[in-house]
Amino acid sequence: MTMDVLFASVPVADLSASVGWYELLFGRGADIVPNPNEVMWSVAESGWLYVIEDPQRAGKTVVTISVNNLDQFVADLGSRGISAGPIQAVGDAGQKANLVDTDGNVISLIQVAAT
Repeated sequence: MTMDVLFASVPVADLSASVGWYELLFGRGADIVPNPNEVMWSVAESGWLYVIEDPQRAGKTVVTISVNNLDQFVADLGSRGISAGPIQAVGDAGQKANLVDTDGNVISLIQVAAT
């Protein structure tokens, strides 16, 4: 058995109020808007992040996205108006920085150390 695609969801209280933050995060509008309650971004070859209006679960999610150059990614976010937490070492595994969306969901950005 193989798994072909990952869809990770981030629930928000008010989709229309949250979409702008995610557009800044990804530097573009949503790739797919399947219905009025969710929007989706392709973040890797077979990985998608979808933001869904779900007030009961909003603010309780942690999603991790691996990037190839964390310093540059964080700098690019800053130029788009999103502040990341400090870049921190994660043992010998690499480094990470956390972002918090408008509902309190945590988006962790990681860069895995070369092996």
